[in-house]
Amino acid sequence: MNLQLLIKLAITVITVMVASELSKKHGVLGALVASLPLTSLLVLVWLYRDTGDPARVATMGMDIFWFVLGGLLFFPALAITARIGWPMWLCFTCAGLAGAGGVAIVQLLLRSRMMAP
Repeated sequence: MNLQLLIKLAITVITVMVASELSKKHGVLGALVASLPLTSLLVLVWLYRDTGDPARVATMGMDIFWFVLGGLLFFPALAITARIGWPMWLCFTCAGLAGAGGVAIVQLLLRSRMMAP
């Protein structure tokens, strides 16, 4: 494994661990770190550093935006099912399906819009 890959791995793992640990003591701070587009920023920085192509970074940024938009359904589905007392693994499953469904709907809308005259 090369040094650049190890640095990418370390920064990414540390970001997730910080969000996880903050959530245990200060839920709002953990949520803030998790909700920041840190993962996207890291991916875009790595992409630019590896390719040097701003157009590719711009395209990736918009692609991420559309997936995030559809995936937002994950969060209310998780909150609602957890608050009504469903078992947590069922909450995670329901939320995952809601997020995947939202992504699929957004992608279908984008495709139909692209294909429209």
